Amino acid sequence: MEKDSRRARGRRRPSGPLGDEAFEKRITELVRDWGGGESPGLVAELVATALRMGRDPIPSADLKLYNRALRELRQASQAFAPYREIRKVVVFGSARTAASAEEYHAAETFARRMRDEGYMISTGGGEGIMGAAQKGAGREGGFGLNIRLPFEQRANEVIDGDPKLVNFNYFFTRKLTFLKETHAVALFPGGFGTMDEGFEALTLMQTGKSHIFPLVLLDRPGGTYWHTWHKFIGEYLLALGLVSRDDFHLYKIAGSVEDAVREITGFYRNYHSSRWVGDRLVIRLRQALAEDVPAVLSRDFGDVLREGVIRQAEPLVEESGAHPGLARLVLQPHRHNFGRIRLLIDRINSAPIAT
Repeated sequence: MEKDSRRARGRRRPSGPLGDEAFEKRITELVRDWGGGESPGLVAELVATALRMGRDPIPSADLKLYNRALRELRQASQAFAPYREIRKVVVFGSARTAASAEEYHAAETFARRMRDEGYMISTGGGEGIMGAAQKGAGREGGFGLNIRLPFEQRANEVIDGDPKLVNFNYFFTRKLTFLKETHAVALFPGGFGTMDEGFEALTLMQTGKSHIFPLVLLDRPGGTYWHTWHKFIGEYLLALGLVSRDDFHLYKIAGSVEDAVREITGFYRNYHSSRWVGDRLVIRLRQALAEDVPAVLSRDFGDVLREGVIRQAEPLVEESGAHPGLARLVLQPHRHNFGRIRLLIDRINSAPIAT
């Protein structure tokens, strides 16, 4: 019995990140003296993780990668920090698109229209579609997330030298920043990189690993690029059962620049944001819905619910006071078929509001 007790004690998780109270106290004091901002506990965990990695059998090359990745993410966060309250649209497309192409002019017009609607534009910082969108947004209205490549990619003249230009060595840190810092994605015709970014966004929404946002597909007037892509998705991925039909609700082929602008701005007509609190999804609204609407939504989207109903509620205690003036819808959905949740958001945006 005593031996079993010792084994049980040996399997217990340490009380802190290091399992050494003396070192953890020193880290806490270090963070306190340096300044840990609003989250000193998380800063202390980062320090403790770095110390543990120093003792792990990790190759020096891996430590260099982790260190550089963290520095890139910090630099990106610093660039975006002053603009947290402004909605942003990421524009992806080919760096090889000529300035004379219709797609180029469509990207420039789209970015200008979104800027007029109060949005900022993020691009890869290069030429082609990225340069067109940067031009449309203007220097003050855009971010450039440039990737270091041995060929082709350099910062366009609009964003070059601007503090909102961030240079990345790794695609994964760049992709994380793109999608973490956006409220919508616009895809123009492009190559492997554009496909990669588009499928990344769709995968994250499909699996519930990111918040849901509008993803619009734009082309030159009369172009068939995205219709051909959509046909492939339907004839192969859907036909083979590799995606569901509801996944198609996670993107929209825009018939024009104005159609794309309406899709994005309409998504935020009443919907503000959402977050998970345990197994509950909290949808924040600009305006409360009419009293009978939650019951109608519960009926029409009953397949989405794991249990209970959709109810209108006050801010939850667990939300830590975020956006206290906004109305809420609270539900307990299955964590799959996020295409249906996208349809639920569309219905919310068109539902009557409280008078």
